[in-house]
Amino acid sequence: MDSITKYDVAIIGGGLAGLTLAIQCARAGFITALYEKEHYPFHRVCGEYISLESKDFLKNMGVDIEALQLPIINTLHITDSYGHLYHFTLPLGGFGISRFMLDDILYQQAQQAGVHIFTATKVQNVVFNNQQFAISTSHHQHKATVAVGSFGKRSNLDVKLQRPFINQNKGRLHNYIGIKYHIKHAHPVDTIALHNFKNGYCGISKIEGDTYCLCYLTTADNLKANDGSIKQMEATVLQKNPKLKDILTQAEFLYEAPLAISQISFSPKATVENHMLMVGDAAGLITPLCGNGMSMALHGSKLAFTQIQAYLQKDISRKDMEENFTNEWKAHFGKRLWIGRMVQRLFGGNYVTYLFLKTMQQSKWLSTKLIKATHGQPF
Repeated sequence: MDSITKYDVAIIGGGLAGLTLAIQCARAGFITALYEKEHYPFHRVCGEYISLESKDFLKNMGVDIEALQLPIINTLHITDSYGHLYHFTLPLGGFGISRFMLDDILYQQAQQAGVHIFTATKVQNVVFNNQQFAISTSHHQHKATVAVGSFGKRSNLDVKLQRPFINQNKGRLHNYIGIKYHIKHAHPVDTIALHNFKNGYCGISKIEGDTYCLCYLTTADNLKANDGSIKQMEATVLQKNPKLKDILTQAEFLYEAPLAISQISFSPKATVENHMLMVGDAAGLITPLCGNGMSMALHGSKLAFTQIQAYLQKDISRKDMEENFTNEWKAHFGKRLWIGRMVQRLFGGNYVTYLFLKTMQQSKWLSTKLIKATHGQPF
């Protein structure tokens, strides 16, 4: 495997978008490399809910949804920070699955497809010159005709590429932290719940087995105000919402310590940087309250593959590939991301959040329209 130094496609980052793009490229006969800094399987900070728009695509990728007996989720519960509960129906619905399980299944499928996978490998630099990319890691020097960034919410390569969102002021849509647990708790199997608290919100939904994913987003300032202690912040901020207090004090926590990620930004990102296509969170991050980041990552990989295949088959130019991908990505996700950013401003508050949810509860057509606007069609 190491003897190959030139690839048709090199994908940096082995999350959902990276793995599924690698599978598609390898199945099409392209020599494909994928670089992942961790070893599979491993946990990620993620809400672990997937819209059913992705079901057929995942089955094509080798994920047998029915055989895994995953929980189908069709109800949304939201509480404001006072603990008032609001009920909504998810028109399309979704299912729960841990990233530990899903990424590992896709990793195995990528191996079977013939992808050259370099785990425990961090890409240090990517340089474009003379219509090819030079990819540098601590152990390898490779070249590739096409390079794709699938490196998540924030990476050393974002800094190398001098992406604008890295240097933006830490305003309302910047500098969030994400915290995730797996727990056991008495929560409805068919329901995903979002519980608001001051400057944040927490989601809970069932995944495989008898386990639930508990994942919350809040500001770095919230953590700083609690001396950098997650436990102290949960006790003094999150537990002011009675529903969250019940969960945090009664659930059985399965991690010795929570998974955490910092410096999360929801500001717009470019879909092409220095001729490198961006997929998944590297292309744009939808707010977790919309519950659809995993589906967007999967769909984005399909959009990228369509253009990469056309380019490698010499049907279109590199310029066409980049422009077509950007236009397709914006057409499918631009509005969803904009709505997510707007709704984000109405969550994590007190009275404003209460008024917004009250309006949504009383106006079913509005709530249905808003939920549908953050979801796509099967692809």
